[in-house]
Amino acid sequence: MANDLNTQLLKGTLQGCLLILLSRQKLYGYAISEALSTFGFADIPKGTIYPLLLTMEKKQLLKSERQPSPDGPTRKYYVITAAGKQARDEFIAQWSTLTNNVATLMQKEALDEN
Repeated sequence: MANDLNTQLLKGTLQGCLLILLSRQKLYGYAISEALSTFGFADIPKGTIYPLLLTMEKKQLLKSERQPSPDGPTRKYYVITAAGKQARDEFIAQWSTLTNNVATLMQKEALDEN
Protein backbone atom coordinates (compact mmCIF):
# COMPACT_ATOMS: atom_id res chain seq x y z
CA MET A 1 0.00 0.00 0.00
CA ALA A 2 2.74 2.48 0.96
CA ASN A 3 4.61 1.72 -2.27
CA ASP A 4 1.46 2.37 -4.33
CA LEU A 5 1.01 5.69 -2.54
CA ASN A 6 4.65 6.64 -3.17
CA THR A 7 4.32 5.73 -6.84
CA GLN A 8 1.15 7.78 -7.29
CA LEU A 9 2.64 10.74 -5.40
CA LEU A 10 5.78 10.58 -7.53
CA LYS A 11 3.80 10.39 -10.80
CA GLY A 12 1.71 13.43 -9.86
CA THR A 13 4.81 15.34 -8.83
CA LEU A 14 6.70 14.22 -11.91
CA GLN A 15 3.86 15.31 -14.18
CA GLY A 16 3.94 18.78 -12.63
CA CYS A 17 7.71 18.93 -13.02
CA LEU A 18 7.46 17.89 -16.68
CA LEU A 19 4.91 20.62 -17.31
CA ILE A 20 7.24 23.18 -15.75
CA LEU A 21 10.23 21.99 -17.80
CA LEU A 22 8.25 21.93 -21.04
CA SER A 23 6.82 25.38 -20.44
CA ARG A 24 10.40 26.67 -20.70
CA GLN A 25 11.24 24.94 -23.99
CA LYS A 26 10.31 21.98 -26.12
CA LEU A 27 12.37 18.90 -25.36
CA TYR A 28 12.73 15.33 -26.60
CA GLY A 29 12.65 12.31 -24.29
CA TYR A 30 16.34 11.95 -23.50
CA ALA A 31 16.74 15.72 -23.01
CA ILE A 32 13.80 15.62 -20.57
CA SER A 33 15.53 12.86 -18.63
CA GLU A 34 18.76 14.87 -18.54
CA ALA A 35 16.93 18.03 -17.43
CA LEU A 36 15.21 16.11 -14.63
CA SER A 37 18.60 14.79 -13.51
CA THR A 38 19.92 18.32 -13.05
CA PHE A 39 17.11 18.93 -10.56
CA GLY A 40 17.78 15.78 -8.53
CA PHE A 41 15.52 13.33 -10.37
CA ALA A 42 18.39 11.17 -11.64
CA ASP A 43 16.82 7.96 -10.36
CA ILE A 44 13.65 8.28 -12.44
CA PRO A 45 13.75 5.40 -14.94
CA LYS A 46 13.16 6.16 -18.61
CA GLY A 47 10.45 3.51 -18.43
CA THR A 48 8.52 5.89 -16.16
CA ILE A 49 9.03 9.06 -18.19
CA TYR A 50 7.89 7.85 -21.61
CA PRO A 51 4.56 6.34 -20.51
CA LEU A 52 3.85 9.50 -18.51
CA LEU A 53 4.56 11.66 -21.57
CA LEU A 54 2.18 9.49 -23.59
CA THR A 55 -0.53 9.82 -20.93
CA MET A 56 -0.03 13.58 -20.78
CA GLU A 57 -0.32 13.75 -24.56
CA LYS A 58 -3.57 11.77 -24.45
CA LYS A 59 -4.88 14.23 -21.84
CA GLN A 60 -3.91 17.01 -24.28
CA LEU A 61 -1.50 18.58 -21.80
CA LEU A 62 1.28 18.11 -24.35
CA LYS A 63 1.60 17.65 -28.06
CA SER A 64 4.52 16.15 -29.91
CA GLU A 65 6.35 17.23 -33.04
CA ARG A 66 8.90 15.27 -35.01
CA GLN A 67 11.97 17.26 -35.94
CA PRO A 68 15.22 16.34 -37.65
CA SER A 69 18.21 15.80 -35.39
CA PRO A 70 21.73 16.89 -36.27
CA ASP A 71 22.92 13.66 -34.62
CA GLY A 72 20.81 11.07 -36.45
CA PRO A 73 17.14 10.19 -36.91
CA THR A 74 14.27 12.58 -36.24
CA ARG A 75 13.37 13.21 -32.63
CA LYS A 76 9.96 13.50 -31.01
CA TYR A 77 9.82 16.85 -29.23
CA TYR A 78 7.16 17.55 -26.62
CA VAL A 79 5.46 20.95 -26.42
CA ILE A 80 3.14 22.15 -23.68
CA THR A 81 -0.42 23.07 -24.73
CA ALA A 82 -2.75 25.72 -23.29
CA ALA A 83 -4.38 23.01 -21.17
CA GLY A 84 -0.91 21.96 -20.03
CA LYS A 85 -0.09 25.53 -18.99
CA GLN A 86 -3.29 25.66 -16.95
CA ALA A 87 -2.43 22.29 -15.33
CA ARG A 88 1.09 23.60 -14.62
CA ASP A 89 -0.29 26.69 -12.88
CA GLU A 90 -2.67 24.53 -10.82
CA PHE A 91 0.19 22.21 -9.86
CA ILE A 92 2.37 25.14 -8.76
CA ALA A 93 -0.44 26.58 -6.61
CA GLN A 94 -1.25 23.18 -5.07
CA TRP A 95 2.42 22.43 -4.46
CA SER A 96 2.90 25.79 -2.75
CA THR A 97 -0.06 25.16 -0.46
CA LEU A 98 1.09 21.62 0.30
CA THR A 99 4.68 22.59 1.12
CA ASN A 100 3.54 25.49 3.32
CA ASN A 101 1.15 23.21 5.22
CA VAL A 102 3.76 20.49 5.70
CA ALA A 103 6.35 23.06 6.84
CA THR A 104 3.88 24.48 9.38
CA LEU A 105 3.11 21.00 10.68
CA MET A 106 6.80 20.12 10.98
CA GLN A 107 7.59 23.37 12.81
CA LYS A 108 4.77 22.72 15.27
CA GLU A 109 5.98 19.17 15.81
CA ALA A 110 9.52 20.40 16.47
CA LEU A 111 8.23 22.96 19.00
CA ASP A 112 6.07 20.36 20.74
CA GLU A 113 9.05 18.01 21.11
CA ASN A 114 11.10 20.67 22.88
